[in-house]
Amino acid sequence: MDTTLPEPVLASLRQTPEVLEKLLDAASEEAMIWKPSADRWSIAEVIGHLNHVERELYRKRIQQFLDEENPLLEAYDQNACYERGDYALPLGATARAQLKRLAGERWHSLALLYQMPPDSECLPARHGRFGPLTLETMLNEWAYHDLGHIRQIAELYRAYAFYPEMGPYQTYYKPQP
Repeated sequence: MDTTLPEPVLASLRQTPEVLEKLLDAASEEAMIWKPSADRWSIAEVIGHLNHVERELYRKRIQQFLDEENPLLEAYDQNACYERGDYALPLGATARAQLKRLAGERWHSLALLYQMPPDSECLPARHGRFGPLTLETMLNEWAYHDLGHIRQIAELYRAYAFYPEMGPYQTYYKPQP
């Protein structure tokens, strides 16, 4: 079915897993689990967060837009999810496996989006914290969210993998992973 959902958003959502796979192609597992401090996330935890919100936030909300008239979208507390361990690597899993899982999860979400009828971007909802919004508003936030975490992952990777070995060039930079 042809969708009228915004193509820049769909293109960004399609590309996220591939961008992350290319960015992290040479990253070691140590780089993926490194944390710059105890209160900061590792690359693996960011990927865990992306997997979690893919299933438990965005895809569920898409389904709400489809199944309910003007649904109530509950606020999402990422700090509570982090504290519960929702973003931690499952026992025996690798960050790279989690990244591959994200590609599969995203495929399911995109398949749902591409099945939406024309003009779906106008579907309304009520957010528990922000009030009225549309599917298009949520989709734009989703793409923005992805890009923010791509940036975060890039900063974590460069701070771990390259900054320590830059010698005097470190004076030009102040990494903030």
